Amino acid sequence: MKRTRVLVLLIGIATLSLAVVAAQEAPKVIEVEKLEDNLFVLRGAGGGGNTAVFITTTGVVVVDSKNPGWGQPILEQIKALTSNPVTTLINTHSHHDHVSGNVAFPATVEFVTHEITKANMAVMRPYSGRTEPPANVFADTNGHGLPTRTFRDRMSFGAGADQVDLYYFGRGHTGGDAWVVFPSLRTLHSGDIFPGKNLPFLDANNGGSGVDIGESLQKAHDTIRNVDTIITGHSTQMTWADLNEYAAFNRDFLDAVRAGRSAGKTVDDMASAWTMPAAYAGYRTPQPAQLRGSMQVIVDELAGRSAR
Repeated sequence: MKRTRVLVLLIGIATLSLAVVAAQEAPKVIEVEKLEDNLFVLRGAGGGGNTAVFITTTGVVVVDSKNPGWGQPILEQIKALTSNPVTTLINTHSHHDHVSGNVAFPATVEFVTHEITKANMAVMRPYSGRTEPPANVFADTNGHGLPTRTFRDRMSFGAGADQVDLYYFGRGHTGGDAWVVFPSLRTLHSGDIFPGKNLPFLDANNGGSGVDIGESLQKAHDTIRNVDTIITGHSTQMTWADLNEYAAFNRDFLDAVRAGRSAGKTVDDMASAWTMPAAYAGYRTPQPAQLRGSMQVIVDELAGRSAR
């Protein structure tokens, strides 16, 4: 009987190990969506955040590079779209599912991000609500792929139809969320400060804020001009009106947590009682753990216990 149990255990371990290896070696298939003749969105199951590819007159600007191991598939797909070399890679924020592919890009590429994101990427600390740090691919590359150029409030490069504008409006998903605008195409990449129509993940450990996010979103909407299409962090494209609504959604969520806290309710009490407001009926209902986590971040901020 003892031998049988040991054998069953060994088979179980072997099966699990094979499953892990299979997942790691699963083909990384890039799905391409054409938005304009020179602007594409790259997605892929298990790849992480949405990648934008903007083909300029002489080069290619990439926004976000997905999970570990996805950099090379991105580069191969770009070669299928254009013979122009990649000149610039912009990271909207520091999370590993948006930056890990950086390491596959050649040293000739300029890596651009907000100054706070650069600091976050240098350490790759655990996300709020988690104890294990994310994958830090830069530790194995002697820092290759880390930002080589940063900005504080606004930066532009390129000219005419090739121009790219970068903005920063304050804390939200993280402390360094960048907005990337392609003015000639009236299109913007928001990263995860606008992931889609769902509750945002508030990473206070990396500077995120449930108190500030609504205002940061509203500043982006009220400041940036002449944009029709938003490439979100993980969802399908959204409209400019959707951004205005999402700012309101986050302010309403903050107000609900404030009211619950003032009434002496615990986070568990608030999460159990919360339902999606009718005004946001088309939004995805959050998982209980995410809902409690977002509420906890806000409660901690209001109590002066913010992680950063």
